[in-house]
Amino acid sequence: MFGKQLVTDMISRSAESGADRRAFLRTAGVAGLGVLGATAVAAPASATGGGGGGGGAISDGAILNFALNLEYLEAEFYSRAVSGRGLDDGLTTGRLARGEVTGGRKVHFRSKLVRGLAEEIANDEVAHVKFLRGALGGAAVARPAIDFTGAFTAAARAAGLIGQGQTFDPFADDQSFLLGAFLFEDVGVTAYKGGARLISSKTYLDAAAGILAVEAYHAGAVRTVIYTEGLAGAANKISDARDSLDGKTDLDQGASLAGGRINTTPVDASAIAFSRTPQQVHNIAYLTPAQGVRSGGFFPAGTNNEDARLTTT
Repeated sequence: MFGKQLVTDMISRSAESGADRRAFLRTAGVAGLGVLGATAVAAPASATGGGGGGGGAISDGAILNFALNLEYLEAEFYSRAVSGRGLDDGLTTGRLARGEVTGGRKVHFRSKLVRGLAEEIANDEVAHVKFLRGALGGAAVARPAIDFTGAFTAAARAAGLIGQGQTFDPFADDQSFLLGAFLFEDVGVTAYKGGARLISSKTYLDAAAGILAVEAYHAGAVRTVIYTEGLAGAANKISDARDSLDGKTDLDQGASLAGGRINTTPVDASAIAFSRTPQQVHNIAYLTPAQGVRSGGFFPAGTNNEDARLTTT
């Protein structure tokens, strides 16, 4: 159980600033999470389907498959939370090895608002999976193995929301679900923003921009509800942990700013959304700040893509 009171208690015990937490996490916290099962770059490329990729341009198909891996993750999370079931088998097949999903169950929502938000996002994410698979045709990769059990607990522990011996279940209640959703949503926005510059086809770029806009709508809605539920402090800690994984540049913001002001749109000084490279996205998904890692965290066997540059941190 990871309810609102537990979150409140944990926040009240923490007096350090966001900058302090980020510096600590970068030097000691997340970097020491060897329990995540991250695999060094020396592992065989065939283990994660990452045998391709050289010095040339990354193909549009590979970029779309990179996005498809992330959509599999989100669609499985929200579908399980809403209905207790994941994607239909027909939406999980494709090139490379299909993996199983560990964890996930129906959330017994108490709030009509949170339930409605979850249902809408679930429908959108499943539609994204269908769209990308349709665009890729026979080149679409299968769903990789996904872990919702150990990965969420490790992420919550890295953020300082739970201690050793405690677990975090994002499917336990409304508040836990919202924090689990917060972990994913901003990553999706920055991933599409960063991946857009790699796409050559204007048709594919237009489609990616459309999905980016929807992911941004989702992220803003989740942030708003988190703020109104009094969970901004916990979300800020997740933001700090997430930001500590992707390098020294600050590419993340919490659900509230100095003085407790709501922050529905995490943007830079020019009010432009942040970008993350595919490698930075994998750092977060694998829950490791290290370079050259091919698996771990939410993708215990790595993401599925035939270009190694899109499977590795």
